[in-house]
Amino acid sequence: MRSPMTPGWFDLRPVLRKMPWPDVRGKRCLDIGTYDGFLAYEMEKRGASEVIAIDIEDHTQWDWPVDVRATGGENLAKLAGPEKSRGFRIASKALDSKVQLQQVNVYDLSPERVGTFDVVVCGTLMLHLRDPLRALEAVRSICAGKFLSAEEIDLSLTVQHPKKPLFKLNGIGELCQWFTPNMAGHRRMIAAAGFEIEHATRPYVIPFGVSHPPRARTPRSLFHKALQQTVCGSAGVPHSAVLAHPRGPI
Repeated sequence: MRSPMTPGWFDLRPVLRKMPWPDVRGKRCLDIGTYDGFLAYEMEKRGASEVIAIDIEDHTQWDWPVDVRATGGENLAKLAGPEKSRGFRIASKALDSKVQLQQVNVYDLSPERVGTFDVVVCGTLMLHLRDPLRALEAVRSICAGKFLSAEEIDLSLTVQHPKKPLFKLNGIGELCQWFTPNMAGHRRMIAAAGFEIEHATRPYVIPFGVSHPPRARTPRSLFHKALQQTVCGSAGVPHSAVLAHPRGPI
């Protein structure tokens, strides 16, 4: 399978080997919050028998904070492009892919709506949700096997409090970011939603892509860049990933 690249905000290629992938061969798989579809196409490449990718229909459906709820979707469309799934469709055509894109909000996931899946993957979504635990419980309802969760973490809180689950709350502004956990907080969210964690990674970073807006060079940003390089070996957006399965019957 060829590997075309759409001009994304982030470059996920270097992090594939850092994620604790389950065996997806012959499995029915779901990618939640697919955006340009990178992880969905990766599962297809790895031999999944069926891959469903879901995302919201347009930028107005993000969990916008109250102060930008009326304008957030319109402003993001100007920055990222009005056509939400354009990158996904470009990649699908180039790959001659059979991945199916469905417009489903993560909160609305249920066995009645989408069925159940052997493998569920969700990448960098929870910080954009006002109610991440509700979303994770919905994920659990359709996960019959393995759940791979990769989420942005607060690296400073991770270094300062490696064992205590903590979260930084934003909840204002047009970044549409709500709760950013430290690494222990990410693991606790997964456990609180009814999953048993099998494997967890060390912190790693996702590099910025060619289309990402230029990063400001402030003392604060330079400090965080140095911290990322020290802890993760390079600069980017700090993440952690866990592989889990539902505790008890779904």
